[in-house]
Amino acid sequence: MSSVADDVPWRDPKRFWWPLALAVPTLPWQAGALVHATGITAFWWWGPFFAFALVPLFDLVTGVDGKNPPEAAMQRLERDRYYRWCTYLYLPLQFASLIWACRQWGSGGLGVTGSIGLAATTGVVAGVAINTAHELGHKREQVERRLSRLALAQSCYGHFYVEHNHGHHVRVATPEDPASSRLGESFWTFLPRTVVGSLSSAWLLEQRRLKRRGRRTFTFHNDVLTAWALSALLFATLTALFGLVALPCLLLQAVLGIGLLESVNYLEHYGLLRRRRPDGRYERVAPRHSWNSNNTVSNLFLFQLQRHSDHHANPLRRYQTLRHFDEAPQLPAGYAAMIVLAWIPPLWRRVMDRRLLAHYDGDASLANTKPLAGPPSTASIPAAPAATAPRQAADRGV
Repeated sequence: MSSVADDVPWRDPKRFWWPLALAVPTLPWQAGALVHATGITAFWWWGPFFAFALVPLFDLVTGVDGKNPPEAAMQRLERDRYYRWCTYLYLPLQFASLIWACRQWGSGGLGVTGSIGLAATTGVVAGVAINTAHELGHKREQVERRLSRLALAQSCYGHFYVEHNHGHHVRVATPEDPASSRLGESFWTFLPRTVVGSLSSAWLLEQRRLKRRGRRTFTFHNDVLTAWALSALLFATLTALFGLVALPCLLLQAVLGIGLLESVNYLEHYGLLRRRRPDGRYERVAPRHSWNSNNTVSNLFLFQLQRHSDHHANPLRRYQTLRHFDEAPQLPAGYAAMIVLAWIPPLWRRVMDRRLLAHYDGDASLANTKPLAGPPSTASIPAAPAATAPRQAADRGV
């Protein structure tokens, strides 16, 4: 017998546009093709130009899409495996283009500028791969969680798998969260704080989990160590195949990928704060605790990461079912444009501080401004509710 959801005639108008996201892992090949066709070596920098010039332009032309799928169609959308394959296919393209890039670096024919340009282009792939890992890592299916960890190997940021789900989603929009930026905090101040804080938090979370299981910290059961080992194996293999000349470029693209991820983290919760309840715990995460964006093209390329408000309120939702909420504060542009703005602190503050204050009706005391006296600790992290850390808990023994 078919359910009501199966009888709903609604069809996703963007259904056949979602594979556009798979253009991102092909950026190194696109760069190579453009260089070959034109002889212009500046095209090795195609990735940054595509991400930070073309995508904002496409966003400007296509505008925003704030429409939500009808609730009656949600179950059918969630079950439709077509959308999953759009994320699965990112990985083979990601690693094939990485191997190809290493071959180009190993050939020694690119020169310093060309090699750095290709590393920057590959870094865009690595950064968006973290986003793909983010989408996969929130799901119950074991294969998706494993693919998530694999996608993180290119950027050497495998501890994100632990910290994001079991740290960030619990502490988001609080002073305790290293991935939530504060009002007045520049991106360049936020960057070292979030990198060090997230790594430290992931290690402490994993240490606490293993201790509860009666296991030692230094063991193959440690998800942080195994993630780093996977990256080390990947880099060692590629270096052995293509020579030491490829290693500096591999490291550079990883650093740039991390920088891209943390640029996104910076803008997603800037200055937003959850209230403390009388019992001392924070209020439940709601759409108003994340900045939202409905820019059409950016959402297609990022598997709708920009509908971040619904993602944090309902982490188990798949990207195709994420919704717009009027109560969520709205970014003035898509992520690509906002990332560039974040890199220029005076412009960022001029644009965003007034929006944040308007969100709190001019009361800056309601914003996240207070730094912690010391480094974050897992002592304040309660057990994550089922809606926050899905069935990773069962897989990881949490």
